[in-house]
Amino acid sequence: MARRFGAARALSLFLLAVLVSLRIADLPVLEELRLRTFDLFQVIQPRDAKSRPVVIVDIDEKSIAKLGQWPWPRTLIADLVNRLKGLDAAAIAFDVIFPEPDRMSPAAVADVFRELDNATRTKLQALPSNDQIFADAMRGSRVVLGVSGLPYQNPQPPQPLPLTGLATLGIDPTPFLFDFPGLLRNVPVLEQAAAGRGMFTIKTERDGIVRRVPVVMRAQDAIVPSLSFEMLRVVTGAGTIFIKADEAGIKSVAVPGFELPTDRNGQLWVHFARHDDKRFVSAVDVIEGRIGPDVISRKLVLIGTSAVGLLDIKTTPLDAVMPGVEVHAQVLESVLTRSVLSRPNYATAVELIAAVLVSLLIVWLAPILGPLYLLISGAVVALISVGASWYYFIDEKLLFDFTFPMMTTFLIFLLITFFNYLREETQRRQIRSAFGQYLSPALVEQLAGSPEKLKLGGEEREMTIMFSDVRGFTTISESFKSDPQGLTSLMNRFLTPLTNAIINRKGTIDKYMGDAIMAFWNAPLDDNAHQVNACNAALDMIDCIAVLNVARLAESESSGKPFIPMNVGIGVNTGNCVVGNMGSDLRFDYSVLGDSVNLASRIEGQSKSYGVPIIVGSKTALSVKEKFAILELDFITVKGKKEPEVIYAIAGREDVANSSKFQRVRNLNIEMLASYRSQDWENALLALNKARLADESKSYEVLFDLYESRIHDFIATPPPSDWDGVFALQTK
Repeated sequence: MARRFGAARALSLFLLAVLVSLRIADLPVLEELRLRTFDLFQVIQPRDAKSRPVVIVDIDEKSIAKLGQWPWPRTLIADLVNRLKGLDAAAIAFDVIFPEPDRMSPAAVADVFRELDNATRTKLQALPSNDQIFADAMRGSRVVLGVSGLPYQNPQPPQPLPLTGLATLGIDPTPFLFDFPGLLRNVPVLEQAAAGRGMFTIKTERDGIVRRVPVVMRAQDAIVPSLSFEMLRVVTGAGTIFIKADEAGIKSVAVPGFELPTDRNGQLWVHFARHDDKRFVSAVDVIEGRIGPDVISRKLVLIGTSAVGLLDIKTTPLDAVMPGVEVHAQVLESVLTRSVLSRPNYATAVELIAAVLVSLLIVWLAPILGPLYLLISGAVVALISVGASWYYFIDEKLLFDFTFPMMTTFLIFLLITFFNYLREETQRRQIRSAFGQYLSPALVEQLAGSPEKLKLGGEEREMTIMFSDVRGFTTISESFKSDPQGLTSLMNRFLTPLTNAIINRKGTIDKYMGDAIMAFWNAPLDDNAHQVNACNAALDMIDCIAVLNVARLAESESSGKPFIPMNVGIGVNTGNCVVGNMGSDLRFDYSVLGDSVNLASRIEGQSKSYGVPIIVGSKTALSVKEKFAILELDFITVKGKKEPEVIYAIAGREDVANSSKFQRVRNLNIEMLASYRSQDWENALLALNKARLADESKSYEVLFDLYESRIHDFIATPPPSDWDGVFALQTK
């Protein structure tokens, strides 16, 4: 068995090693498959957003239509902040940026309008700027400004960015963080007044879908928290952010009361709920006092935009269109409702171990279970893998990828199945090659399709054996003494129709022995009518010889050469035999052995003595007596065998058996044999003479001559008193 599956197992282990290497390298196609699987989990079971701790103040189309195009004057933004503070907002964060001074500030306007008188210009220049008014509105409140990472370096403002306190637990997390060369900041007066600053930059996956949001990032050589996480820090009053990291990457980012598990790059997997308009209130409604404290009080407020013209639209696993500010809101909702998703750093190791163990199990069990049970086992393993991944997603909020273990084990299964297929095809080719010359094409295909029916090494079963031989072949060969090619051609003309007659009756050619043929039935495929098929084949062979003799006679007459008719003797016997591959390790043949085989050979040799072309043993005759014309010949013991056997001639099929002429000959033959065996020589001769007269075609003249000679011998020399009618043959 190890030899049979050695190549398949070796290649399976090689394939497993390749797949594990590809997974460690994490090819884009594997990552894409994994991410799509996690998307599917969220599509099937999105986060249930029953609690709404976050409100989005939306700079929507309605607000822009009412209050003017963006950007609005900072005084209007200050009014918005003051209104939200009055409604008792827990914290306010801007998902928009104010990188330049407000052009609507009084001093800026004074410089723009050239026709102003000096007094008015001086008065405008003395007024506080809009940015200062906005800064005063923020000062002393929990307001977080947004900053944005840039893919290119940009000049830094002269005033450094106020940094948030940072502490690391473990190794330096900097190499794992997303690094932005540049940073787009707010005007300094605003940054100094804000309680916090956070990056609202969202990195999409390769396919443009937002699945993870960085919690901390690196920009212009500083570590900056995300907008949502900075908002949590401000709300909790924490002065420091804690980052845990090890050799595998960043594990979590925390402030007192909240520890967010992240991937190795410090990204949080967002547990999305579906887009919901109830999260949004219009900015103009807040400014104009149409929103009450019940909507805002003690909630986190994000100020952002859903207006299409401001280009802050993202794609998520659940929705093709979602404002970027809502992504931040969903992050905060997940954190505050303890519904954060995470994919542990050890998840890859778990998936690799599962893939390797199950694959090794398949390689080990493949020869034992067989394809059907292996397929069922694989399906069970697949269900367990999917079920385990689903359980951890629903109950533990952990993301484990079942696709790689499933794909790996499925490919291993396919490889082993393919090798089994190749092995079976090779076996079929061997069977076709081994039996193609000895069986009918239909039987060869049946055997190739069910090779288990061929039990190599030998098995015992009841079979019908046939031997055939040409009578007077030596004389025929001598006539071709000067033409050996002609003898070869004659042999081919002779053996081909006889072979076809056997094969067409479901027989198997065992071997050719010069002009002789050995064949058998009921192996390698079962044949419930093997006795009938063998007898039919024998009669067909006699017919083929008759046709061949007619053709040869015509050829002899046209060529002037002497014509020697070909006659064949056939012996058929049924009994238990051993059939299988016989021979040595170097060479073997599919053949049959047994006493019944020897008897078939012996009775074939007596066809000339009894003057009939087909002789069958008693077991064969008794099995086919209803379908053929059976004539009992003798009760004999063959040379080398002690047990006697009744032998019969096959005179024809049912039409012959039912004819009155044959029935009369058969009955007189039975009468003659009965008198012969009871040593009633007178009545035996009387019955024999009547049988001669009934045998108008002289088909049994040799048989009757044989018995007449025996009877006269017994009259002259009577047999012993214990004689039972058995005649011992002296020749093979």
